[in-house]
Amino acid sequence: MFAPPEKCKAEVFTRIPERFHVKDRQSEWARTQLHGAPAPVFLEGPSFDRDGNLWVVDIPWGRIFRIDPQGGVELAAEYDGEPNGLKFHSDGRAFIADYRRGIMVLDPRTGRVEPYLERARLERFKGCNDLFFASNGDLYFTDQGQTGLHDASGRLFRLRASGQLDLVLQGIPSPNGLVMNLDETAVYLAVTRDNAIWRVPLMADGTATKVGAYIRMSGGGGPDGIALDAQGGLAVCHVGFGAVWIFSPRGEPLVRIDAPDGGTYTTNCAYGGADGRTLYMLESKSGCVFTARVAVPGRAMYGQSRD
Repeated sequence: MFAPPEKCKAEVFTRIPERFHVKDRQSEWARTQLHGAPAPVFLEGPSFDRDGNLWVVDIPWGRIFRIDPQGGVELAAEYDGEPNGLKFHSDGRAFIADYRRGIMVLDPRTGRVEPYLERARLERFKGCNDLFFASNGDLYFTDQGQTGLHDASGRLFRLRASGQLDLVLQGIPSPNGLVMNLDETAVYLAVTRDNAIWRVPLMADGTATKVGAYIRMSGGGGPDGIALDAQGGLAVCHVGFGAVWIFSPRGEPLVRIDAPDGGTYTTNCAYGGADGRTLYMLESKSGCVFTARVAVPGRAMYGQSRD
């Protein structure tokens, strides 16, 4: 259907040091999600602060790491939870999609993590996965849990800046990463167990309409984290396949970036660097952060600026 995409060479930026690897404890999350495989670390949720530091979460051990521009790793926070995604608010706080506890908020100065939204109308979430801030401050987040084609009950929520919680879309077989398109009239949604990126157009009142598949993928486990570039193209992390793909604004595959060392847990990515043209990607199971230079810069995220 398409010409083979260009292969782009990746380089290791940093790895979580051995001193942070957990080897003397068992994790309930890892027993289920990784079928009992060891999980000394499992990274997701890359997000840059205004100072150019990259923040990542460690799901099974409730940890949040801060990585400086030179690749130095520091444990910034640790709490009783399963942080799955992280994004910065314009006021400097970091919001966390926690698989076990809902939406949490982190004060980066103190490392304090507190509950923000633990329930929807008194009901617990299935398992929050990822989140995205619109330019008006509305927070979109996915509620994935153990959903899939056998149980297509995953959900997409919007928490308005006013505090109103809306159920935007339900009946999703494993909603995962998400971004909005350039004019914020639609949400691109990684639906892992459908092995596809869905396009969720939004009506003027914010309700979803005419939802459909935008990109169909093959093999691996399916799409996980996604990021938008300045032209409206998508970087898509293909977990289980060991690659990150870059698609044009029309959905054509342009670039393939393979993880170093043959790792297959390519879960999340974020654009960074002074010009926004460095794509930072995670091989979660090995605790590796790798990078590649790309042609089109990433779109600046809510709360960030590139001067």
